Amino acid sequence: MYRVRIAQQAHYDSYLIRNFIPKFRQDAYDALRAFNLELVRLPELVSNPTIGQMRMQFWRDAVNNTFAGKPPKEPIMILLHKVLRELAEFPESSPQSIKFWMLRLISTREKYMDNRPFANLAALEEYAENTYSTLMYSTLAALPIQSMHVDHLASHIGKACGIVAVLRGIPFLAAPSPPVQSPSGADVGGGRNPVLLLPLDVMAETGLREEDVYRQGPQAEGFQDAVFQVATRANDHLITAREMLKNLQAGEEPGHEYEHRAEAEHDHHHVMEFGAAEGDSTKRDIRRGFGVLLEGVPASDYLARLEATNFDPFAVRSGGWKLPWRIWRATKTQQL
Repeated sequence: MYRVRIAQQAHYDSYLIRNFIPKFRQDAYDALRAFNLELVRLPELVSNPTIGQMRMQFWRDAVNNTFAGKPPKEPIMILLHKVLRELAEFPESSPQSIKFWMLRLISTREKYMDNRPFANLAALEEYAENTYSTLMYSTLAALPIQSMHVDHLASHIGKACGIVAVLRGIPFLAAPSPPVQSPSGADVGGGRNPVLLLPLDVMAETGLREEDVYRQGPQAEGFQDAVFQVATRANDHLITAREMLKNLQAGEEPGHEYEHRAEAEHDHHHVMEFGAAEGDSTKRDIRRGFGVLLEGVPASDYLARLEATNFDPFAVRSGGWKLPWRIWRATKTQQL
């Protein structure tokens, strides 16, 4: 169950990062991560797409009802409702932003329930923006932190995380699942068909064919070249985030235009403290929200381990004790 395996790894990463989220908002972090985990696991838990869509609609209704003050008897929504009541005490908070991001997350997860391929790298980046970046936006809104510059950092980090999640999933998703068996042990049907989610334009450029990966694994011609190209794009987003972070912490302009700044949910100028310079406000928000930005550390850790295997996702092993140490070090240095 590829999605569940990847979700479990992400859950471990979140478990480590949670310790660096302000204690008074760890419940929000828990609720949003558990919500995302439910959406990720859903395709593996339903027997057909129609039931999957019904479950997605259940979560959509649950979000709408919770924000209307009528949470269903669902632990995640009960916890979220508690968070919303606490946020009401912050005049600068924007609960509707959290709702917007959660509904976007549902729509994107629903769209990709069938493991449809990404036409190109841009489509993969859009998926990552609408899932992993969006999850970070919702967490920032729950703190509450409303800063276009911090959103911009979260956008690049989230895109890197989304791309890394696809790379992490290759060894599981590209392998066929075991056939379904009856209680007596007889095969009664085939399992999930293997899927390779590398962007189609990258596969075409490197001469990689899906069926070769299914038969030959990492020995397939063009496979590691394709993985290299995709991993490079994830690393580019992390490099951009690091450069922006350094500039913003120095009180300078980020040095990079935010491609999503036109979206209404990223317009936060009205919440700047009276009399505060924008640079001072941004540096304060980065410090307060740095725990959210730590999502980039596990992504960077995975990419380093992937490079060490010559871009063979099948050969990547756990980072062991190094990942907790790197997260701690990033927090102490306020660098990614």
